[in-house]
Amino acid sequence: MRSLLAIALAVSLSMAPGTGAVSVQAQETAGAPINVNVNMARILRINAAAATVIVGNPGIADVTIQDPQTLILTGKSFGSTNLIILDAAGSPIADTMIEVIQMQAGTVTVYQGQSRTSLACAPVCQSVVMMGDDPGFTGQALASSQIVQSMGN
Repeated sequence: MRSLLAIALAVSLSMAPGTGAVSVQAQETAGAPINVNVNMARILRINAAAATVIVGNPGIADVTIQDPQTLILTGKSFGSTNLIILDAAGSPIADTMIEVIQMQAGTVTVYQGQSRTSLACAPVCQSVVMMGDDPGFTGQALASSQIVQSMGN
């Protein structure tokens, strides 16, 4: 069981066996933030019904309510921010830190002079968009992604 930092209400973090879900429970100790990889999602289970979720910097992470006790945390960009969870009466259920990190395994960064590009190479190398990559490369990768997405609709 790992502890989480909390301001008004300390929470703890534990992995639910076999599900990959994180359980957020009230506790009186402080500790490490919830980690999520950039461009990945994570399930958060809470012990009380959530009505409102607030992310301090929505450019870093996003949280959606799947059902009142299940939240989906998505890492959008590298960095840290806070997550506040409120019940229907507006009372805090949790106030904790989120840290969005880069998944290291299978990621290759290529430097060509000042230009940087990123590839995910597991099992085949494909372009990925990472903060700090060359804008031209990023634009091409996004355009390709939009073309593929439009073909599926």
